[in-house]
Amino acid sequence: MVSKQTKNRLLRSSNKQHTDVLHHMKSFHLNFSQRLPISIPEAWDFFSSPLNLAKITPKDMAFTVTSALKPDEKMYPGMIITYKVSPVAGIKLNWMTEITQVEEHKYFIDEQRFGPYKFWHHQHHFKEIPGGVEMNDILTYGLPMGFFGNIANSVFVARKLQQIFNFRKQKVIELFGDYKES
Repeated sequence: MVSKQTKNRLLRSSNKQHTDVLHHMKSFHLNFSQRLPISIPEAWDFFSSPLNLAKITPKDMAFTVTSALKPDEKMYPGMIITYKVSPVAGIKLNWMTEITQVEEHKYFIDEQRFGPYKFWHHQHHFKEIPGGVEMNDILTYGLPMGFFGNIANSVFVARKLQQIFNFRKQKVIELFGDYKES
């Protein structure tokens, strides 16, 4: 039987280790914004369907949703989505995200549960503007391998993510049209 003192000491030690890991982990932040000439319900209908993500991801990434989802299935808090993706050199990786928060027509958040990142927190915000909708993506991520992960971000990862979002921006314009300032 473990004494109360031992349990408390273990708990304090565990919390300190968790705090130390978070404290020493480098995180990176990217923001992307796009305006579209569609309504919030139209934008929400498209972006809240996990299967549409493959339509706006570069083909060379061989992105496939592997979850058994119905074509009309929408996101909900707690939804787990699995994928296969090849971010570099055709190497296939498994990726699992959870939709942690959803406020219909306003925002949703996905977080990695398993995959290539040490940490992944992606906010998708939607705001009505004159003649359309403004979408804002706020991405916070961390990479494994400490110092080497930081170098990989500088040399490759941040640029690759920028390319993915640039591709996505063009695909979304092809699907919905280009927003014209009033």
